[in-house]
Amino acid sequence: MCGITGWVSYDRDLRTEAATLDAMTGTMACRGPDDRGTWSEGPAALGHRRLAIIDLPGGRQPMTAGTPEGTVALVYSGETYNFTELRRGLTARGHRFATDSDTEVVLRGYLEWGDAVAERLNGMYAFAVWDGRRDELVMIRDRMGIKPFYYQPTPDGVLFGSEPKAILANPLVSPRVTLDGLRELFTFVKTPGHAVWDGMHEVEPGTVVTVGRTGLRTRVYWRLETRPHPDGRDTTVATVRTLLDDIVRRQLVADVPRCTLLSGGLDSSAMTALAARQLAEHGEKVRSFAVDFVGQTDHFVADDLRATPDTPFVHDLARAAGTDHQDIVLDAHTLADPEVRQRVVRARDLPLGFGDMDASLYLLFRSIRDHSTVALSGESADEVFGGYQHFFDEEARRADTFPWLVRYLRDFGDDAGVLRPGLARALDIPAYVADGYRTAVRAVSRLDGESDFEFRMRRICHLHLTRFVRALLDRKDRMSMAVGLEVRVPYCDHRLVEYVYNAPWALKSFDGREKSLLREATADLLPKSVYDRVKSPYPSTQDPKYALALQDQAKDLLARPDHPVFDLVDPERLRRVAHREDTPGTQAARRGLERALDLAVWLDLYRPLIVTG
Repeated sequence: MCGITGWVSYDRDLRTEAATLDAMTGTMACRGPDDRGTWSEGPAALGHRRLAIIDLPGGRQPMTAGTPEGTVALVYSGETYNFTELRRGLTARGHRFATDSDTEVVLRGYLEWGDAVAERLNGMYAFAVWDGRRDELVMIRDRMGIKPFYYQPTPDGVLFGSEPKAILANPLVSPRVTLDGLRELFTFVKTPGHAVWDGMHEVEPGTVVTVGRTGLRTRVYWRLETRPHPDGRDTTVATVRTLLDDIVRRQLVADVPRCTLLSGGLDSSAMTALAARQLAEHGEKVRSFAVDFVGQTDHFVADDLRATPDTPFVHDLARAAGTDHQDIVLDAHTLADPEVRQRVVRARDLPLGFGDMDASLYLLFRSIRDHSTVALSGESADEVFGGYQHFFDEEARRADTFPWLVRYLRDFGDDAGVLRPGLARALDIPAYVADGYRTAVRAVSRLDGESDFEFRMRRICHLHLTRFVRALLDRKDRMSMAVGLEVRVPYCDHRLVEYVYNAPWALKSFDGREKSLLREATADLLPKSVYDRVKSPYPSTQDPKYALALQDQAKDLLARPDHPVFDLVDPERLRRVAHREDTPGTQAARRGLERALDLAVWLDLYRPLIVTG
């Protein structure tokens, strides 16, 4: 796993811009603490920061290959899990390899197949190839959007990077955010291609973006397609298990210490148990880690989101699977630490207001990094198998909007409620969401003969896999790479996603519960407590001291009425929450405080020009 960046400028020789390229590359140091490299030739300059995972001495980048027509240079971030098979095939075609890295396999694959190499890769990746034979830059992103990838066209070329901060380090770019960018910040929907920063874009998942002297063109090499599912229940369950066995086995490959993230839910428990069984074949134990909060289990209060604390289920699975387990226990003071908030906002480049859930994820990953370099996560199983409560909520099912927003508004209220009323009116978030929803559902194809109910559920699954999951994958990537930890997501393997997506909802919920296929496919691995557990979201602290600390920080912010955050945030609304005597201890009640504090930190760190006119 790594951080990549680069610059193509057809009107200049970028060998004279080494200082700027170094600055852009330096912003990616957290993603790649083990090594750095830069390369430039004529109109192209590439930068790379490396987190060494496979072939530690041999995978240095940028990696180049000389051809009679010109140099081909690659910067690559991610993992290709089928690189061994691809290497064998390329060797049979006459390619010779100098390293054992998957990076060289991708480079040689590009030389053999051009940008069609993307269709042959199984993995998570974002990479850029400067093809000196054609004077073109080719940017490719994985199918599910696991690895982030941003670019910004310039008058004579393009800038790109794993994260916006790399692009913002170039003096050609001003940190500017318009109303449309603010709208994206305040809707819990990730619009494909949208980067919030004005003029900046994401390379969309499953897409190739090619930049040449005549401009920019895109090609979609993968999309989630509707197909018939001929398999019955038993065959479907067996196929899911076969796929999971293969996926986990591939994703355990690394030349550095590995572990799993364990929450005690079905997703992470099934994955951890599979990993434990496979490593046991080689006489190894899997390490597992879980996040917990001081006093959470003993004083847990059930609510509509979380019926049970995680820790008892975590320990049940750890005992059953025989993992080498460790709880990372966090206190309210650490979660509310302003320095942690700064690190989170800088990691995400945006003030997304996830509060203690972002802080705890960052702190969990920072602790894990002392022991492991690679972690497997259960992220995205809910989107693939249908695990969220709103999949079973009739109001959410029938709503003419993104279904998760129905429950989100019910549980958390209006996310833009802290904003100045005039700005909230100008943003008109409901209209923005409605436009995005209409665009999203147009992409969903219906099977011949598919019932209205099955098609409705197909649309809900499609929305989760093309809109909702991308926000969570971005969060997981940014929090982990901020501390140099590679997190792999087995449930995002495109073979599993395609297969389960096309299974009808009647199969996905054949026992009347969430994630029926996953539960049945891994039933032999799970203790009964975990098998029977109802879905519980990522944990949030219930400690009132955390909310009190937020209130104190908000009062400090209010004491600075000239802070630019109050161009966006209504100080009176913030003051009411900050001075509430009945401490706003719930996650929902804290949202306004966390939003305002994140916005203030973001404005201090990035000093963006906010254009609301």
